[in-house]
Amino acid sequence: MAGFRGKTSDAGEAKVAGERSLLLGIGISAIGIGMYVPFSLVFFHHVTGLSFTLVGLVMTVTGVAGLAFMPLAGSAVDRFGAKRVNLVLYGIRALGFALYPFAGSLPAFAAVALVTALADRSFSVVQQSLIGEVARGAARDRLQASTRALQNAGMGAGALLVSGVLALWGTGAFTWTAWANSLAFALAGLLVARVRPVPAEQSDPCAGRPAAGYRMVLRDRPFLGLTAANFLTALGYSALSVLFPLYLSTWLAAPDSLTGAAFTLNTALCAGIGVLVAGRVRRSGARRTRSAALGALLFAAAFAGQIVLGTLRPGQSATLVALLVIVVVYTLGELVHSPSGGALSVSAAPEPVRGRYLATYQLSYSLATALAPSLFTALLAVDGRLPWAVLTAAALGAALALLRLERHLPTEAVHAGPPAAAAARPPVTAAA
Repeated sequence: MAGFRGKTSDAGEAKVAGERSLLLGIGISAIGIGMYVPFSLVFFHHVTGLSFTLVGLVMTVTGVAGLAFMPLAGSAVDRFGAKRVNLVLYGIRALGFALYPFAGSLPAFAAVALVTALADRSFSVVQQSLIGEVARGAARDRLQASTRALQNAGMGAGALLVSGVLALWGTGAFTWTAWANSLAFALAGLLVARVRPVPAEQSDPCAGRPAAGYRMVLRDRPFLGLTAANFLTALGYSALSVLFPLYLSTWLAAPDSLTGAAFTLNTALCAGIGVLVAGRVRRSGARRTRSAALGALLFAAAFAGQIVLGTLRPGQSATLVALLVIVVVYTLGELVHSPSGGALSVSAAPEPVRGRYLATYQLSYSLATALAPSLFTALLAVDGRLPWAVLTAAALGAALALLRLERHLPTEAVHAGPPAAAAARPPVTAAA
């Protein structure tokens, strides 16, 4: 492919220049995230000295503000490049966590939390754009799988690390944890700085073509369909953390310890076999739309299993075995869907406006995450099996939509191999 001069692996996939540094940086930043996300309210309460109520209010407001900032982050990627914006966000996060221990008043905490939330919420958009900027073809799928595995492993390691620190030194160690997070983000930024983007493919500038912005995204019906399909699947991604614990404790009357076991199993599988599963899917030559649809079907099978389990309600031992099997099927769906779906969205986005496209796509995850708690609790109040039925229908709908969209998406997005020139999108020019 023009301009792509990376090394080639035994599997025939081009290696990314600075790939090890990129992945190491992602792993280190994931450790930092794992050191505070599981304890968010407690973490910021002890670091700042503010009440839980104030901390929760500030986190909610700044989180919503972060969602509103995502489109601007997409525009920044298109203007300055994903690598530069990625480094800026790492710097903001490093500075924010360095300042948290000094933000003892409400205005100070709100200011630091706002700036940090803007960087946190936009980071997924920029990181996805960076993968598109540094890799082509099947290398994107490989990086998607490696990134997800490292994020799961890093967050698990970070949670274990901070648990040990708190056990030894008590809640006063939260301050040192904040500074450790700052160091982790700074080090991750230094490592990512070593990554070299792939030179843009040469194309006819098409003088006179109108500037492309978010209006172009809104006119791209296949991509909007892809985003809508991802919203349906993203609801399923929220099930394990939001619905599963409530379902266990209320409908199945199962011990809360099962929730921890399910999370542990999911994290271990994602970190341990995520790359292997994605590699097997990639080497099979499956189209990204079809492998993503397979992941959605596995989600649907896991959700349908919950309906059966909730109907039969067997004894505790049988429930334990059934839940672990369901979590395994669910995790396989996640491991099959995530790399293919991520690479599909990156490759379906025209390069000059990739940031705007991916900001739109990532909103499907954010909206699903925001909607999930209220939707699941409302459905659960009617019948414990109802939310799983809705999720089953959503996953099946996502799989069907992906298959129907296949012939409307660019060939280079559907296939991990070299794109067919005839199906390439016309070149566009990013707006200022």
